[in-house]
Amino acid sequence: MPRSNPSIINNYESHLNWSANTELVGLVFELAPKADVSIYPQYTIGLHAWFLDQVRAVDPELSAYLHDGESEKPFTISALDGKLVSSGKQLHLFASNTYHWYVTALSKRLVTWLAQWLKNPPTEVNLRNAPLQIKSCQITHAVTYAELLNSDHEDTIALQFLSPTSFRRKGHHLPLPMPTNVFHSYLRRWNDFSGMPVDQETFLAWVDDHVLITRHLLTSAKVLAGKKGAVTGFTGAVEFGLSKEAAKQPEFYKLFYALGKLAPYCGTGHKTTFGLGQTRLGWSLQATPEVPNVESFLAKRIEDLTDIFKAQRKRTGGVRAEEIAAKWATILARREMGESLQVIAQDMGIPYETVKTYAKLARRALVNNSDSV
Repeated sequence: MPRSNPSIINNYESHLNWSANTELVGLVFELAPKADVSIYPQYTIGLHAWFLDQVRAVDPELSAYLHDGESEKPFTISALDGKLVSSGKQLHLFASNTYHWYVTALSKRLVTWLAQWLKNPPTEVNLRNAPLQIKSCQITHAVTYAELLNSDHEDTIALQFLSPTSFRRKGHHLPLPMPTNVFHSYLRRWNDFSGMPVDQETFLAWVDDHVLITRHLLTSAKVLAGKKGAVTGFTGAVEFGLSKEAAKQPEFYKLFYALGKLAPYCGTGHKTTFGLGQTRLGWSLQATPEVPNVESFLAKRIEDLTDIFKAQRKRTGGVRAEEIAAKWATILARREMGESLQVIAQDMGIPYETVKTYAKLARRALVNNSDSV
């Protein structure tokens, strides 16, 4: 894979220094296409895979943990921030523009790997034959969990949700920033990586009793969700405050503000390693980027097909039936967009023959549904 030339190495090293005890780091890469180029709507799968490949080249054990580990994922990645235009069944990027890509690390082990990796950084991110040159990289955050816990704070926590954000609740997606869901999302990461775990049930009961939404400005959109399926998520801004009685439990009062400051590192909700749930501190009325038309179309098609296949499989029921319905829907919708079964299999991490079989079964099921209408 392309590696950096000396001038880029020097540029990285002059800006990318953090202390040895740092436990959380946020990076922003400035990317530029070498020419006008088109990428596929689910390109965040490619960004996810590229990042894990970078880890694998240096530390295969860490890469396997990031990919398959049962705990919370100790990293997030964003979608590309910049001008993306729907062009037929793809998204168009322009050589005259730059794009920003955010990566965060939530564990000391991954932060240590990042420091080593950036001593010899790559020169480009390759999205399925669409090379994006890395123009620069900057630190956006660098801190320890103890510093989050002990830092000063305002009376309220204002958060901006820059990319669609959603939670899982009772087998469905919840596109609302309910306090218990939001802070449960942060607490899971805190308990896994901070070394200062807190009883989840007791803290969330306190959140339910004392955390208030003081104002919000939200909108919703259907978006693609990682390797399979689609979700309805929210973007916008929310401000959380506390009741007067909240301070009677000072350890939770203190943790509440620490978790708010953790949000930019860990993101909010699920699929944060595929670009969803990107979160920033502060209140802003600035409009969040719209989901490109082709991505919205594909997300809606996947959602509609999933509903059809789930309805047909009601007799079997259960999580397994829902997972198969989502896989069938994703495969069929992407085939309708002109993508090859080989590429779909690679992106979804499913054997080619299985994807081929699922595509046939999905087409047959769709025909049967049309015949029954």
